[in-house]
Amino acid sequence: MTDGRGVGGVRDAYRPPVRIPRRGRSNGCGMVEGVVKPAGERSGATGSGGRRSRAGTGQFGALGLYFADPSLESSVLGMLDAVEVELRASVASADPFVTEAARHLVEAGGKRFRPLLVALGAQFGDPGDAQVVPAAVVMELTHLATLYHDDVMDEAAVRRGAPSANSRWTNSVAILVGDYLFARAADISAELGTEAVRLQARTFARLVHGQIAETVGPRAGEDPVDHYLQVIAEKTGSLIATSARFGGMFSGAAPAHTEALAGYGETIGVAFQLSDDLLDIASESVQSGKTPGTDLREGVPTLPVLYALAADDADAASVRLREILATGPLVDDDLHAEALGLLRESPALKRARETVRSYAEDARARLAPLPEGPARRALESLCDFVADRTS
Repeated sequence: MTDGRGVGGVRDAYRPPVRIPRRGRSNGCGMVEGVVKPAGERSGATGSGGRRSRAGTGQFGALGLYFADPSLESSVLGMLDAVEVELRASVASADPFVTEAARHLVEAGGKRFRPLLVALGAQFGDPGDAQVVPAAVVMELTHLATLYHDDVMDEAAVRRGAPSANSRWTNSVAILVGDYLFARAADISAELGTEAVRLQARTFARLVHGQIAETVGPRAGEDPVDHYLQVIAEKTGSLIATSARFGGMFSGAAPAHTEALAGYGETIGVAFQLSDDLLDIASESVQSGKTPGTDLREGVPTLPVLYALAADDADAASVRLREILATGPLVDDDLHAEALGLLRESPALKRARETVRSYAEDARARLAPLPEGPARRALESLCDFVADRTS
């Protein structure tokens, strides 16, 4: 979200007591990073029509999405192709520079997880409804706008393997382009009706509240873990919830099904983000997509770290881990390696795994009102994946 700073360096004037990780950094779960290829460049996406493995392959393999029905896969991929076309058209401006800057992250790719959930949610109504694709575009534009703003706040140099907008141009340009994308999302929402505008605005308000809470940190007397989980729900879960809701809503699904989809979306979004926390500690870089312990080195207290700091275990390893973590960013290589090793064997990591599994099972339970079928099984496969990827 925009912070109104316009230039870098100002944020150093204030350091919150507990710094929650910016969601835009994460790429391990595919919620933010990755590449969606044009239809003609996909490998194994639809061509053979063969059954996918449970782990997932092709375009959605990194998400563990399982399509048991080739017709469902074809419907979803066709919808995402249409979203790609509309995304590029929707950010075009009479000013060539604005068009170039606004298309910067669109053309950098991404998993399009939010349009994917719109497409899957639409399977419980009429997925061919003309409003479904524009609804997915609204969700992705809103997400992209937050990335432009997050990169300014993080002073990030790279996004999706390409120079971030703020490093390629300036912080001011990045903030203004993010604002432009929010405006384009609102414009398209208006074409979808009053309820779409209301939902998009309320979702944006939750995103902003999450960003503010992240920046300020836990208040006096507030539990850091509860604060952290609330930040994730607002910054990550809220937009994924609305994406799933839009799929049901604009396909004409039953109201009870639409509510179930929204509840599922928020919960699975939180689960994915929490699993990223674990991957940063427990995985090798080839799995997580970044150097293990990056958050530790930057002093970002993710869920396992917060659990470790809050623990009262008296064994030598736990006491030593708390001592190291209390020092802040672990820029010393030896301390970093020691903390990473202790965390990997700690009760805190086990507890964090249990939390992720709990969210994944909660997401699955929220699907109960939906009718059995390939679309529901595809959504359930995401629950399986997020629960298993960190075990």
